[in-house]
Amino acid sequence: MTDFGGAIKRSPSYELAIIGVPFDEKSSYLRGAAAGPAAIRASSTGRARNPETELGVDLEHDTVMVDLGDVDTSGDVDRTFHGIETAVAAVLKKRAVPIILGGDHSISYPILRAMAKAYRALDILHFDAHPDLYEDLYGDRLSHACPFARIMEDGLAQSLVQVGVRAATANQRANARRHGVRMVEMKDFRDGLTLSFKNPLYISFDLDSLDPAFAPGVSHQEAGGLTTRQAIDLIHSLKARIVGLDVVELNPSRDPSGITASAAVKIVKEVAGMMIKGHLSKRA
Repeated sequence: MTDFGGAIKRSPSYELAIIGVPFDEKSSYLRGAAAGPAAIRASSTGRARNPETELGVDLEHDTVMVDLGDVDTSGDVDRTFHGIETAVAAVLKKRAVPIILGGDHSISYPILRAMAKAYRALDILHFDAHPDLYEDLYGDRLSHACPFARIMEDGLAQSLVQVGVRAATANQRANARRHGVRMVEMKDFRDGLTLSFKNPLYISFDLDSLDPAFAPGVSHQEAGGLTTRQAIDLIHSLKARIVGLDVVELNPSRDPSGITASAAVKIVKEVAGMMIKGHLSKRA
C-alpha cells in the first residue's frame, strides 16, 4: 500500500483518504492507466520518501492520512462509476478529504457527482494538456475526453479553470465558451500565475499537463507543457479551500524510469499539504 514517508496510518477516523481507481476502459488511444494507482503507491513507498511537504506540513504528524484501497472495477462501467461515487461519498460523510489515484480521466465525472452532493457550490481547477470537453468521442459520451462536458452540463461545478491546455479543438473551444470555462493555454501561461476561488475547490490533475520531459508516462504525450516546478508553484500559490483531488492518466508502461509516478507522488504530497495547511491555520 502507500506510505508517503510514514504518513499513512490505519485508523477508522481520518482527515485525508486515498482511494485507488484502476480503470482505463474509457481510454481512447492506449490502455495502461489502470496500473496507475499501484505505480503511484509503489513510488510513494520507501526510505527515499519523507512526510514533509515543501511548505512545512508534516503529513505524518499534522494530520491523519489513510489508504482505503481500490474501488472494484471488475464490473461494467455503470457499476464501476457507481462504486467510485459511493467510495468518495463515504469519505465525504466523515467530513474528510478524498484523494483519488487513477485511472483514466473519465473517473472525474462520478467523483464530481459525489462531491457536488456534499458541497452546494464547488469550483474546479483542472490541469491537462486537453480540455476534455468533447460532447462525445467516437460516440462515447463517457470517454476520458468528455468528463468536463458532463460535469458542466450537469451543473456539478460553479466554475472551471483549466491550466496547461495545448491541444484544444474547435469543438472543445466552443463547449468551453458555452459553459463559461476559463482556459489558460500554455501559449498564454506565465510564471507567477495566481488563482483565487471563492467556493470550495476540487483539483483534477491529469499528468499529461506536464511536459513529456517531466512526465513521459502518459498515454497522450503532448510537448510544450508545464514543468513539474511550475505546477507545484501554482498549487502553492492557490487562494482556495481545497476539498478534493484526483491524479489521473499515469501509464507506467510508457515510463520505465518511474519519473512520472514520482511526479504524481509529489503532486499528491504538495496538494495534501495545502489542504492541511488550511486546516492548521484555522486551528491556530
